[in-house]
Amino acid sequence: MSEVNAAAAMLVLARESRGLTQAEVAAAMTKASPTGEATSQGYVSRAESGRLTVSGERLALYAEALGYPVELLASDPEVPGVGVGLVHHRKKAALTASSLRCVHAQLALTRLQVEALAGTAGRDLAVHRMPWVELDALTTPKDAARAVRKAWRMPAGPVPDLIGVLEEAGVLVLVRDLGSAHLDAVSQFDGARAPLVLVNSWAPADRCRFSLAHELGHLVLHRVPGGADQERQADAFAAEFLMPASQIRPSFSSGVDLGRLAELKMQWKVSMSALLRRAQTLNAITEWQYRSAMIEMSALGYRTAEPVVLPGEQPHAVDALVSGTIDRLESVEAAAHCARMLPEDFTRLYAPPGGADDPSAVKART
Repeated sequence: MSEVNAAAAMLVLARESRGLTQAEVAAAMTKASPTGEATSQGYVSRAESGRLTVSGERLALYAEALGYPVELLASDPEVPGVGVGLVHHRKKAALTASSLRCVHAQLALTRLQVEALAGTAGRDLAVHRMPWVELDALTTPKDAARAVRKAWRMPAGPVPDLIGVLEEAGVLVLVRDLGSAHLDAVSQFDGARAPLVLVNSWAPADRCRFSLAHELGHLVLHRVPGGADQERQADAFAAEFLMPASQIRPSFSSGVDLGRLAELKMQWKVSMSALLRRAQTLNAITEWQYRSAMIEMSALGYRTAEPVVLPGEQPHAVDALVSGTIDRLESVEAAAHCARMLPEDFTRLYAPPGGADDPSAVKART
């Protein structure tokens, strides 16, 4: 049997998913070495570029330093379902490039994990109802939002459970700690397999819902990411998808003050800021009224924490994949191995609070 070698690209992906530098990986390998043998940053650099082969004891040491099983580091990240592919993200300018690479790497590894779980659980991720809508002179992002709502046979008015709507269409949604308040969500879709969306657990529920709708806009409209126009288009899609103009316009007829915005927030389940912007774009208020209300909200601290806290929505589709995998493999440890994860990581990210030895607790969540 031939010796297993690390895949250079996977070494990069695994390191970036941990938010580590090459020097930090080298230091971790040195610390983990049973003989105290030093590993240099240059070694890690050559390993990641494919200029040297990492196998045997060195591969095991590398895996220990990164906190991943050897099987993952020996995997090809370019196989279907693993590469990042088409990635969009709703972020602030303050997000650093290294933080963004970390999130993209986590997204790629999450795709690998979910693909493995789906395969074992018997779920075909090629089955989904995600449409493409081409924008042109006659088709706007608002038109696309209306078309998606119609295609998915959504009732008029507010969307009570946005995650539920997305999962019903075959989208895989996970709530994750993305390590920064400067990134709301990130999504990946290659046009074939089910779209995958990671939503930042740091975001409040109202912002989370708009971020999800924003990512849906990208998934529906944009085959290739890039450009400020795409962000504006995704925002326009999200506003119409969550607050259809024909249905929300009457809500602004009696005036728009902070009290009214708080009431509408409870009804439409979006932030007061988003509602205020919607009123302005629908010409229900003037630009001066919009700016004055925003200044008032800032003075009251509403730009940081709004009143009326909405309950968070929870995804369930991936829970079902976890439950199905554990049922078939009969242990969380085996499910972790299937997903090419260490049991402690799998338990933290996927398994139930009841513990690694309680498959029934997973089933109870689905």
